[in-house]
Amino acid sequence: MDRYYSLNRYLREQFGEKVYRLLLSGGMGCPNRDGTISNLGCTFCKSGNTEFSEAALPDIACQIQNARARIAAKTDARRFIAYFGVGSNTYAPVDRLRKLFSAAMALPEVAALSVATRADLLDENVLDLLAELNQVKPVWVEIGLQTASDTTARLINRGYPSSLFREKSLALKARGITPIAHIIYSLPGETREDMLSSVRYAVESGIGGIKIHMLSILEGTPLSKLFSADPFPLLSLEEYTDLIIDTLRHLPPDLVVHRFTGDGAKRDLIAPLWTANKKQVLNYMNHAFEKADLHQGSLYPFSKEGVFHSSH
Repeated sequence: MDRYYSLNRYLREQFGEKVYRLLLSGGMGCPNRDGTISNLGCTFCKSGNTEFSEAALPDIACQIQNARARIAAKTDARRFIAYFGVGSNTYAPVDRLRKLFSAAMALPEVAALSVATRADLLDENVLDLLAELNQVKPVWVEIGLQTASDTTARLINRGYPSSLFREKSLALKARGITPIAHIIYSLPGETREDMLSSVRYAVESGIGGIKIHMLSILEGTPLSKLFSADPFPLLSLEEYTDLIIDTLRHLPPDLVVHRFTGDGAKRDLIAPLWTANKKQVLNYMNHAFEKADLHQGSLYPFSKEGVFHSSH
């Protein structure tokens, strides 16, 4: 039995079989890079993730076919999530978004649509379009919160206040769409309580899913320059695992955990080096979960102080 409500379990419950995510690109950039908000982007972000032009991309059906071919050796899945995860995927006119997303959803093997974007790119027209598409197949919207601290958000140049995340998450939920929060642990200057408070904030904002991963310092990012000039402490694998255990214990039992680890491109990774071996990290964490007798929701709800009760 899962010790938390995993995405794999959720997908099997919803669709009755294994479902695999396919990474797609709509050729969209980011207003935090093109000068609309900033030219710098979020300080942790590698610019290559958004440098795809619409004209240079194959059509969506071809992208899905190519993505399936790349993962054919890993899975025998017959149904897939069309995951628009490159760039800010609502940064385009609504007519273009409708054409793009509808093309993916029209394929019979696509079970759901997942869209990664920013809170400041979810205006009423976009929200209405997503609600319309959600009547056809399930739609999930992943919003890059990263942290609930506006002080940290300014430091990493996120470009919008945390209150906007809450507003848009609740607006999505009101339309029957599943909001997913993306959160990064070990951002500069953040304490354990800050990180846990970010999760609490996201949960109270109505999310239906959560993604958490450890900060990666990547070569060529503004954050790498800051780290090189004045290295700040990063969580060890042991500290990160302990924090994830505490996090999972306090999540609502019906909240879907999409992931709790991630890995940046190894060729660009400066620190922490332990994140480079994802298989080893997952093995360590799963072993720690077994020893901790982890059960999601066993310590839910949150404390009145605005952070989780400590489990240690």
